[in-house]
Amino acid sequence: MDWTLFFVITTFALYIGIAIWARAGSTDDFYVAGHDVHPTVNGMATAADWMSAASFLSMAGLIAFLGYGGSVYLMGWTGGYVLLAVLLAPFLREFGKFTVPDFVGDRYYSDVARIIAVICALFVSFTYIAGQMKGVGVAFSGFLGVDFNVGIVIGMIIVFFYAVLGGMKGVTYTQVAQYCVLIFAYTVPAIFMSLIITGNPIPQLGFISNAAGEDVSMLQKLNGVVTDLGFQEYTQTNKSMFDVFAITGALMFGTAGLPHVIIRFFTVPSAKAARLSAGWALVFIAVLYTTAPAVGAFARINFIETVNESTYIADDADYEAEAAAITASGGKPVPTWYKTWEKTGLLQYEDKNGDGIMQYRGPNAPDGIENEVNPNRDIFVLANPQIAQLPAWVIGLVVAGGLAAALSTAAGLLMVISSAVSHDICRRTLFKDMDDKTELRVARGAAAGAVVAAGLLGIFSAQLGFVAQVVAFAFGLASASLFPVIFLGIFWKRMNKEGAIVAMLFGLISTFSYIVYFKFGGGTPNQYLFGVSPEGIGFVFMWGSGLLGIVTALATSAPPQEIQELVEDIRVPGTRQAHGRADAEMAPSAPN
Repeated sequence: MDWTLFFVITTFALYIGIAIWARAGSTDDFYVAGHDVHPTVNGMATAADWMSAASFLSMAGLIAFLGYGGSVYLMGWTGGYVLLAVLLAPFLREFGKFTVPDFVGDRYYSDVARIIAVICALFVSFTYIAGQMKGVGVAFSGFLGVDFNVGIVIGMIIVFFYAVLGGMKGVTYTQVAQYCVLIFAYTVPAIFMSLIITGNPIPQLGFISNAAGEDVSMLQKLNGVVTDLGFQEYTQTNKSMFDVFAITGALMFGTAGLPHVIIRFFTVPSAKAARLSAGWALVFIAVLYTTAPAVGAFARINFIETVNESTYIADDADYEAEAAAITASGGKPVPTWYKTWEKTGLLQYEDKNGDGIMQYRGPNAPDGIENEVNPNRDIFVLANPQIAQLPAWVIGLVVAGGLAAALSTAAGLLMVISSAVSHDICRRTLFKDMDDKTELRVARGAAAGAVVAAGLLGIFSAQLGFVAQVVAFAFGLASASLFPVIFLGIFWKRMNKEGAIVAMLFGLISTFSYIVYFKFGGGTPNQYLFGVSPEGIGFVFMWGSGLLGIVTALATSAPPQEIQELVEDIRVPGTRQAHGRADAEMAPSAPN
């Protein structure tokens, strides 16, 4: 506990200190960090912004328990970032606006389109941030002994300081520090566990190596262990191929439509710098994403070996004496790490056969024994060091890393929410004569309000599912509503405001309704459209959204000639500046 407090307090103090040092003094600083962030620095900040609690806490847990089926998150998020970096980011930076709704409003010459884009961005951002705050609650409740909801409140206070005070400038440099913390916290325990389980210090190689002292590969051993307990083979999935394809697609195209990631490419000086920062970000992201499959596999083996067939001890006060007696009689006592996490409610045991032995079984257990242990998958990256009995300082470091991952993304999302309210709604739509000083005050107020709303959503998200599942809904919303209008807005000059409005409305309403129906409205899997689960439906509706947008655009009048020229200009680096359309320019929007 002492090491945990040390790392958490030290890193939080660092984040707040950076926020004070990098306090935003203008709207340019608050929204886009003055457009002067170095590509390497921006790449590191983008990586921290991108690798949220879903990546740090939940993805390895999902891979641990879903096996091959969990790889959709790995493939979708990684491929999506490549898609964003190559296909959209440089062109959006060439356009030179502050936000995604800013791009939509000016590209489609319509305040109505701008407001709908704001609504889409808010839906995506608040859905995404719910998962981040849930991750904060999991980390705090597990290691600091506080209630899940109290942990979320503590996280809200920290984010308030560096997001409200520092704006994008403070968030950027805080995220650099957070990347260093989270990547060190993720890889160090992975190295330890790889050495213990396979004898190989490199987790990526340990994942495909033989188990230590055995002639069978680690994955073959894991397959044998899980099938013996009645689970599906680790290297197989029960999802249909089309559902896997749809979830991967929703995560990929959703990434390319995520406002909080796109806004990071507005902080660099040029389109060339945007490309460079995208490349650096991919390098930094790859360190964690290539490690995650190994962490997931190691977690599954460790969990089974330490929990299955262990004797449960109900009285914590007599734990040591009872554990010693069980060991002396040749039994295996429930591990101490399990008792720690049981208090959070994230691990549950029900003695169904009354023998006091914890049986962990799958639905097809050969011995016919019912499963008695139900773990929450979000805990396993945090619990891994305890399960493997690693040093206390490693455990503390992992807690700090998990909090860094959740808070870094939460801060980026809060900047999207703040800029959507202050810049896109207030200055660009409702109060067009607003000055910079007033806008900055509104932006800070909006960020403060968003922090409170994010905390409430985090508390509510405990009922929604695992962190990565909650986040996957945000990606589905982004892929169906924002990606088609951004993509067509860059690559098809005939796309007009009517097409954009129809596409965004269809994508948002259809995807949101589908998710609500199957998560809260009583829908069952046998009712899935084309067999696609709510996590992947955004990919299906994305094609419908794009098609409706194209048909509507062709059936209505073409965009003004200057808009069509603008679309051609942004695809050629430097052309906009050559034509006199500098970043500072704010092209007027039509009143409709």
